[in-house]
Amino acid sequence: MTEQQSHRFERGTDGPKVIVAGVDGSDSSLRAAAYASGLARRQGALLALVYVQPVLAAGAALGAPVADTTEEIAEDLVAQVRDAMERIKGIFDIRWEFHTFRGDPYNGLVKAADDLKADAVVVGASEQAGHRIIGSVAVRLVKAGRWPVTVVP
Repeated sequence: MTEQQSHRFERGTDGPKVIVAGVDGSDSSLRAAAYASGLARRQGALLALVYVQPVLAAGAALGAPVADTTEEIAEDLVAQVRDAMERIKGIFDIRWEFHTFRGDPYNGLVKAADDLKADAVVVGASEQAGHRIIGSVAVRLVKAGRWPVTVVP
């Protein structure tokens, strides 16, 4: 066995255990975060909560303060997570991180899962009717076939 082969990262068997959960403030994404936190707690894994701030060129062209709004959503999500973690402190210990950046949700979650070497991805089911036709972020993540994906209703 060569030096390089002996140190190769293999998902699910060595290295950090990481569960990525996509959050956007919707009820289904918050249920997904709760589900992922239970998985992380039971497996002793790191819970990486990821909010991808959408870039809405059309809204920006109309003068809408899109960046400010998405930044407020990110700050609100972090506050909600901190409150929830504070309530369970001493009962359950969960290692967690919050990541946020701009882009489209699918590519943002793929990048986060790859960068963090995720063992699993958890997302909420889409609440938008149009996604039944074009395909939701969850369906696209499942089709990517790169990690186990759990879709929480």
